[in-house]
Amino acid sequence: MSLEKVSSNKAFDGELVKYRFKSDALGGLDANFNLFLPANAAEGNKVPLLTYLAGLTCTEDNGAQKGHFLGPAAKEGIAILFPDTSPRGAGIEGETDSWDFGVGAGFYLNATHPKWAKHYNMLTHITIELPQVLEAAGLPIDFKRQSIFGHSMGGHGALTLYLNSVLQGTKQYRSVSAFAPISNPVNCPWGQKAFSGYLEGGVDEARDKYDATELIKKLGKEPVHILVDYGTADNFYKNGQLLPENFLKAARDTGYDEVQVRVRAQEGYDHSYYFISTFGEDHIHFHANFLKA
Repeated sequence: MSLEKVSSNKAFDGELVKYRFKSDALGGLDANFNLFLPANAAEGNKVPLLTYLAGLTCTEDNGAQKGHFLGPAAKEGIAILFPDTSPRGAGIEGETDSWDFGVGAGFYLNATHPKWAKHYNMLTHITIELPQVLEAAGLPIDFKRQSIFGHSMGGHGALTLYLNSVLQGTKQYRSVSAFAPISNPVNCPWGQKAFSGYLEGGVDEARDKYDATELIKKLGKEPVHILVDYGTADNFYKNGQLLPENFLKAARDTGYDEVQVRVRAQEGYDHSYYFISTFGEDHIHFHANFLKA
């Protein structure tokens, strides 16, 4: 799993590097990711890591180029990892037929349906493989200090990876935030389509593993640090794809207050990177509170 450096750009006195490697988790396919290292990252000064999961149709480039994350991360001394959204080049029949399933739409799960199970293992890719690859490369990252955030499908991924890590006691991530996340996917068309395709047990299999609204109900008194923003002019919100109110109700019913789970409706904002870039700095500062503690 040796890393190939594809490109490098100086940004905010740090460096944004695109890497490629052969991914075991994705069935031996080449996988790309971007990594931003702030200027203060060095052998004797390992920096915390924030992972950004992008949404449907996106790649490892969208968040790095349009999220307005690098400047604030440079000031805070935080590295940001930008993975891709799915395996690419598997050649599975039907994987490029629609924009919301298959390529660019890996949903941050491990597929159990035999058709998809060899390649579509983004959960393992994000949580286990990429940290191992970065550590093996000797990059100056402190893996004891990780947090995660994401947008839309990536917001779903960030929330579920974080909540599962709390439930399982691994506590891999110190905090989570999300922009317009798919918050209750078992009850929306995007989630139902993905789970019915990738998982042998369909939506029922997903309920206990891959739905943030269902997962937070299981937590009880375990402390959490969660921030969610969505726009009231977001058409996907209006069409019932995001369902943040369901997540908020489940969190409050479980006993979490505004300090531990904050869900903010941002008036007039849509689903785009204009919305994300407006609140990107806010999210970086939120995570810095926990990553630098």
